[in-house]
Amino acid sequence: MKKSRKSLIWKIPLIIIASLIAVVLIYAAYVLLSYNRIEDNKPVDVVGTAENDTIKLGKEYTAVTYNIGFGAYTPDFTFFMDGGTQSWAKSKESVINCIDKDTELLKNLEPDIILIQEADFNSTRSYHVDEVQQIRSAFGDMSSTLAVNYHSPFLFYPFYQPHGSSNAGMLTMSNTKINSCIRRSLPISESFSKFIDLDRCFSVNRINVENGKELVVINVHTSAYGANGDLQKQQLNKLFGDMKKEYEKGNYVICAGDFNHDFTGNSKEIFNSTVPEEYLWAAAFPDDLIPDHFTKLTDYKSGMTIPSCRNCDKPYNDECFTLTVDGFIISDNIENTYLDIIDTGFSYSDHNPVELKFRLK
Repeated sequence: MKKSRKSLIWKIPLIIIASLIAVVLIYAAYVLLSYNRIEDNKPVDVVGTAENDTIKLGKEYTAVTYNIGFGAYTPDFTFFMDGGTQSWAKSKESVINCIDKDTELLKNLEPDIILIQEADFNSTRSYHVDEVQQIRSAFGDMSSTLAVNYHSPFLFYPFYQPHGSSNAGMLTMSNTKINSCIRRSLPISESFSKFIDLDRCFSVNRINVENGKELVVINVHTSAYGANGDLQKQQLNKLFGDMKKEYEKGNYVICAGDFNHDFTGNSKEIFNSTVPEEYLWAAAFPDDLIPDHFTKLTDYKSGMTIPSCRNCDKPYNDECFTLTVDGFIISDNIENTYLDIIDTGFSYSDHNPVELKFRLK
């Protein structure tokens, strides 16, 4: 009897350890089997019917790019991947309110074209709020496309609040009819991070111009900062290669989004009294990669006074690390008539919108 009890005492830890190993192996298999990259050159559905059929030459239009941060980033929100503590938004009501405030802000700018990044749908972190539908409903008279760039399996980290499964995309909207859209896959890391990171891409949206050419609107969200310089170079080379081909066809090209680089090259030094070593990941945008006939726009109406992004390792205050990572790159057959970053105080996102007014030459 004593012998069997001793044997049982030794077996219990072994059973527990074996069970834990089995759980880890099952989860690893689940992540591996769930993974799939969306194919390149995938057609994207156009939703909605815009009132206008063509863009007019010489007429001023407004475009806005805005990373809405999946409706989570109230000023007190900190994100675990940025060194903060939170994994989910504060509440479902908070997500709905942030998206409502975002759409209200955008409507007040009266944009003709809207480029949104990090719009969630059916995601654990945003309480399964369909932010895409919420935004589309607010702009019911616009054509829109959604290029999915995040479709991760259930992430069990952080253990105190597992990030869960995520679905998100880049939403492009226009009050002139979008004729078609193609989703172009970007190179991504081949390390384990690919299983939980974004499925990087850009969307190519085509709008007719009255002279028979097309306005090509590209919505992009490249890999984060300076994590892998070679990977980022590959991504930008593919993006710029497509933009160059469109220009050579005689088309007009607007590319905008979250480039995850210090867009001006010196914004981190301008907006911060010191740049601690842990923030040196904000690599300067590689201007030398930009092809001929294209311009990265940084001539802000208010000057270099408003950043477009905050780091979310702490609640927002004047001491937070800020910089500019969002912006526009346009072809030289487009005239830039106004450019500025809208100061929201990071009230509903960790980004500020960037507004562009332009004319087609």
